[in-house]
Amino acid sequence: MPSSTYIFLRNAILSAQQVVCFYDGRRREVCPHIIGTNRNGEEVVLAWQFAGESSGPLPQWRCLKLAGVTKVHTREGCWHEGHSHRTTQTCVSNIDLDINVHVRKRR
Repeated sequence: MPSSTYIFLRNAILSAQQVVCFYDGRRREVCPHIIGTNRNGEEVVLAWQFAGESSGPLPQWRCLKLAGVTKVHTREGCWHEGHSHRTTQTCVSNIDLDINVHVRKRR
């Protein structure tokens, strides 16, 4: 059974909504792109972090373990995408939903 955070982020992907949350003690502003589980069976999301707090430069791709995501909510705003797809993502091993594959092809 997926967690409530998983269901919330999955719905955000389906509706292409911006998400604001806390992860590793930092406020993150992201657009989630791919959700599922990693090799260890943990719920994860691959998201494009375009604003908020970060230990490195922004924008950039983030792999968030959902067990560490708190204070999640959506907000109005344009959809942000990563501009760099030079490497294959390794965050989500078992993909449940990918906005580029499952959502956009239906629109």
